Amino acid sequence: MSKSGQADMNSGASDSSAYTPIFDVVRRIPSGRVTTYGRIARLVGRPRAARVVGYAMHRCPPGLPWHRVVNAQGRVSLPADSTAGLAQRRQLEDEGVVFIGGRIDLDRYAWPDDDA
Repeated sequence: MSKSGQADMNSGASDSSAYTPIFDVVRRIPSGRVTTYGRIARLVGRPRAARVVGYAMHRCPPGLPWHRVVNAQGRVSLPADSTAGLAQRRQLEDEGVVFIGGRIDLDRYAWPDDDA
């Protein structure tokens, strides 16, 4: 928490209200598209806070399309053989996202189209 009593996005603070701008961006990712932790950080005005986006994904509210967030290499960041990692890949494939060698072609599937 900052001195003002508000969670600081740079600290990875546990107050989920600090993650509201991140959740708002994730809600806008269209079905069949993905974005990276870093792109979300840039979209919320914190270009060096990709790790904070990762913390937020651990606390996302029900119904948030968390599965559309991948790492900068176009890979699922969760262990590939974990239940959550398999679920993320399956959800993306169900939306038409194609994996080749465990990677998503970010030139084809990345959102937004312009580099934020």
